[in-house]
Amino acid sequence: MASLFILAGEASGDRIGANLMHGLRHERPDLMINGVGGDAMEAEGLRSLFPIDDLAVMGYRDVILRLPRLLWRANQVVSSILRDRPDAVVLIDAQVFSRVVAGRLRRRGYRGAILLYVAPAVWAWGAGRAKKLSGLFDQVLSVLPFEPEAMRRLGGPPTVYVGHPALQRYPFRSTQPASGPILLLPGSRTSEIEKHMPMFGELAGRLASHPHVTGFAILSTRSQAPRIARMISDWPVPAALLVEPEQRSNALHEALAAVAVSGTVTLELALSGVPHILTYVAEGAQVRLFKKATSRFIGLPNIIAGRQIVPEILFAHKGKADELTAAADTLLDDPKALAAQVSGFRDVRSLMEKGAPEAPLENPVQIVLTWLPA
Repeated sequence: MASLFILAGEASGDRIGANLMHGLRHERPDLMINGVGGDAMEAEGLRSLFPIDDLAVMGYRDVILRLPRLLWRANQVVSSILRDRPDAVVLIDAQVFSRVVAGRLRRRGYRGAILLYVAPAVWAWGAGRAKKLSGLFDQVLSVLPFEPEAMRRLGGPPTVYVGHPALQRYPFRSTQPASGPILLLPGSRTSEIEKHMPMFGELAGRLASHPHVTGFAILSTRSQAPRIARMISDWPVPAALLVEPEQRSNALHEALAAVAVSGTVTLELALSGVPHILTYVAEGAQVRLFKKATSRFIGLPNIIAGRQIVPEILFAHKGKADELTAAADTLLDDPKALAAQVSGFRDVRSLMEKGAPEAPLENPVQIVLTWLPA
């Protein structure tokens, strides 16, 4: 019986892992799958080795503070893989953790294939990392259409473009509602939530009187829902807390607009056609790293399009809602700005549905199956 180990390090990777598991079980019902995941992967039948929240960290300070636990979890993952000897390992995002696990597996003689699902942003910073990845990963599955060519140019491992599960999960909205709730997406990591929720509460209080805003909804993982519920209990306006997948789909269909912490969720919003603003409260080290980047943008929709579609309110506001409120007012009060975003999102979705000429869209399920015995 063929076996596979899949690890996701945060909520966006959990959704990717769940989509991959669903497809693999359809093709190979007998496939044994173990690993680490969250709500979505557990809904597909995974018994996670430990809670996914243990791996969800943001910034250098967070990594340093939780380093002993991260190293302990890395040892636990490596020991589990070496004990069970799966035919292949798929590590989804969680870039630093994934590299640590892959390196330890190689040094300890694991002979199965090790795949990295979601390529690191070597095209934006740390180009020298690409060659180092070749000794760790047999193949990289990228979710951005330009990454296979960038990885080839930089000497990285073989890379294929497999799109993003949001392409199948979230259809592009046919119409833009004239009014509706504002979605607030504070991230899935505890440190992200703690840094952004106070600002989101202030923002909600300021936007509550807008004539087109009918309320606020926060998208959360099940594990983070109790934490967020406590934080919104003293907000100046009520906010619905949405956890279930069908609630997420309905929210993306009904939302007037969204405000999201930078991450994969901004791509999900773009592929769904939801106008939004991107924000990020960063540490000093993260600000310095971004300033060294070759990419002009931090948001995935903007990076893919090669131009700014989504406003990026970054760093300078220090967790205050002034700039964020001004950007939200502009988006909500200017029909042309809103329409321009939606048009840009159509371009992004079209590109992602096809892939680049040198890297057309491939099926991640079929890619993974090539590394497993028949």
